[in-house]
Amino acid sequence: MNKLRISFVFSATSLFLLSASVVAKDQHHKNYLPPPSVDSNFHDNGHPAKAKVVLGKFLFFDKILSGNKNISCATCHHGLTDTGDGLSLPVGEGARGTGIIRDTGTGADAVYERVPRNAPPLFTLGAIEIDTLFHDGRVQVDAAQPGGFKTPAGDDLPLNLENVMAAQAMFPVTSATEMAGQAGENPVADAVAAGNLAGTGGVWELLADRLRNIPEYVSLFNEAFGTTANQITFVHAANAISAFERVAWRADNSPFDRFLRGDKKAMSKSAKKGMKLFYGTAGCSTCHSGTYLTDMDFHAIAMPQIGQGKGHGSGGYEDMGRAAVTGDANQRYQFRTPPLRNVALTGPWGHDGAFDTLEGVVRHHLDPEKSLDDYDCSTEPRLPSRADLDALDCFVMNDPALVMNIKNANELGKTNLNEKKIAYLMDFLHALTDPNSVDIRYDVPRAVPSGLPLAD
Repeated sequence: MNKLRISFVFSATSLFLLSASVVAKDQHHKNYLPPPSVDSNFHDNGHPAKAKVVLGKFLFFDKILSGNKNISCATCHHGLTDTGDGLSLPVGEGARGTGIIRDTGTGADAVYERVPRNAPPLFTLGAIEIDTLFHDGRVQVDAAQPGGFKTPAGDDLPLNLENVMAAQAMFPVTSATEMAGQAGENPVADAVAAGNLAGTGGVWELLADRLRNIPEYVSLFNEAFGTTANQITFVHAANAISAFERVAWRADNSPFDRFLRGDKKAMSKSAKKGMKLFYGTAGCSTCHSGTYLTDMDFHAIAMPQIGQGKGHGSGGYEDMGRAAVTGDANQRYQFRTPPLRNVALTGPWGHDGAFDTLEGVVRHHLDPEKSLDDYDCSTEPRLPSRADLDALDCFVMNDPALVMNIKNANELGKTNLNEKKIAYLMDFLHALTDPNSVDIRYDVPRAVPSGLPLAD
């Protein structure tokens, strides 16, 4: 009798402990996942004024904002190329074509150099928690600054920019390689060469004056901001471009998003296994954390360096990343953790587009130093060929000392995952794709108010 009673008590206790263990595991499962994406996570509660969005769409695709009127924001961030350009490194002002068929231009119009960093995708950048833009974070929310943002323009940055995306939109037009053109080609390029961004005859004033002289734009700015023609500024343009980008490419209805909102059948079983790896033993969420899968911080992960770099280092062909912004040598080769919505659509991957497949960049994260050693610079990058540019593309990777510098800065250790687990992880990354982003041709207007051609 006593034995039976003792056995029963033990069994009941075991059941209680087992039940508690299941609850604990379920609670852990809930705790490691971020909260779902909701309207209140976005500027303007996710719904900026429609008139701003309409205006921003035209401006984004209009070449009127480039020095030589031959390139638009959309050239490197197109709806036909998943808000990027499909290339490892963009070819900006002077080139022709869209996406991977873009060339390097010809004759006097040929590009001066490749843009030194990959064109980042624009998905989910309207989220308030995404407060740092560009691969090196040189545009950042900073309440201590007069305009609320820390940028390369310093005190020259105008006031009344509505968010960090608008602040970012002020800068591609100030780059000779990206949109302005070379000194001597046009007044905008001359202003860039002189370092005149905000003054009389500066880049932003010259471009705003172009818009003031196009009747349809005057009407659109009036509807969006209540301005008269002479009140239009480039800040208005940047705010409108931001509104368009935030609405068109919000991209937060992926299977993962629906799973976070309570639809437990939204993801496949293999994607769920990949999610547990992502938040568990694979260690991905250490950096790719939060609702939009980025810690908004900077990390050195031994990413191969292709292209001509940013003029850093003794030879001028390196890219020191965050260190070039902060001056902190401990941040050499660190780059911002990118958000991961639609990551399966947005190749090539890496701050310089070093990897042309998503699986390739995932495997790099699992063993960065070996990947750096094994990287084939002659075949992996997706770049339009031109002999003089080709000669610079592998400059760093062909120098063992420079490669060693990148390796020595690496922060990531080796992670051992078998092939089945890597496949699960890939399935989870594909579950971050919003089906509404698979076909975004409708984001491209049929024409723009300047009358300039949309085709590149």
